[in-house]
Amino acid sequence: MPLLPRPEVQSMASCQHGGIDYAELEALGIAPDEVLDFSANLNPFGPPPGIREAMSKADVACYPDSRATNLRRLLADKLQVKAENILIGSGSTELIRLAALAYFSQGDPVLIIEPTFGEYQIACQISGASLVKQRLCAENSFQLNIEETIELIHRHCPKGIFIDNPNNPTGQYLSRAKFRKLLDASKDSLVVLDEAYIAFMDNAWSSLDVIEGNNLLILRSMTKDYALAGLRLGYGVAGREIITTLCRICPPWNVNAVAQQAGIMALKEEGYLKRCQAKLKEAKSYLVAELNRLGLSPIPSEANFFLVEVGNAPEFRHNLLQKRILVRDCTSFGLPSYARISPRTLPECYRLVTAIEKMMDSRQDGG
Repeated sequence: MPLLPRPEVQSMASCQHGGIDYAELEALGIAPDEVLDFSANLNPFGPPPGIREAMSKADVACYPDSRATNLRRLLADKLQVKAENILIGSGSTELIRLAALAYFSQGDPVLIIEPTFGEYQIACQISGASLVKQRLCAENSFQLNIEETIELIHRHCPKGIFIDNPNNPTGQYLSRAKFRKLLDASKDSLVVLDEAYIAFMDNAWSSLDVIEGNNLLILRSMTKDYALAGLRLGYGVAGREIITTLCRICPPWNVNAVAQQAGIMALKEEGYLKRCQAKLKEAKSYLVAELNRLGLSPIPSEANFFLVEVGNAPEFRHNLLQKRILVRDCTSFGLPSYARISPRTLPECYRLVTAIEKMMDSRQDGG
């Protein structure tokens, strides 16, 4: 008889993500470099200049610094926090799982506001936590009813709360005032504020000044900001006690030397993110206008991606993939009639609109 894992792990489904599925492309006979990927919420303009040169200087013959000291110090200076308040991770997903393992026990209630990033549920299932869910609706453009959230907090007294801000996949952004209401109602909870897409926001409020005195862990993603998806790089900011706790269970050498060097170089590239943000805003505006023209109405979003109702999302994705274009089928978010689109460069956005237009014309012709 085969050895079985813990029941929580045995019953756990895999979490779907955006990005290229290499096995799928191989089965379809499509080369990965032929595909325009609008499915992953990444910076489409590539890493900052000098990244590859910095990577080449990493000493891969030695173990990396387990605390990523130089990168942490540079981040601390940039964010105006202490280095002891930062933990570097192999992507923010690693930090989500560390938080769950460190703070959630069997049966602990944890609040997740859906639709949202699926890794929150996976992390809770690994730790054996019990899920409490608040489901937002399309009729209200997936806006959060903060009073309902607070009522759930008072009723269930969750050990943890995950807030994705701006939220993936809806692109909705919680105001500072509403977040403070949530935080004030959650004094006995670990609040994990995932700001993976904050760098692409206009007029984002700063959450860093509320880490002290609160059970708050802020997560951010350098992977997405600086187009480093192949390296995996993120960080958490929290009070010293929380960071110390996470360090106890963080694997040694969790961030490789190449990623650390790339992160240092990226942070030194002044103006890069603002330039990318301006170009992404232009591409997003173009896509939203063109999709509205075609009768596909994107849901208003404050992030660098948006939802659009397409009818049958798996079919929509499949038909576009045949044209070497990939979008995110949102069925795994519980939204089978929606696709998520992350703008790329303007010429690539032109290609997406043309492909959708041809696809819609073919349907009307009965093809």
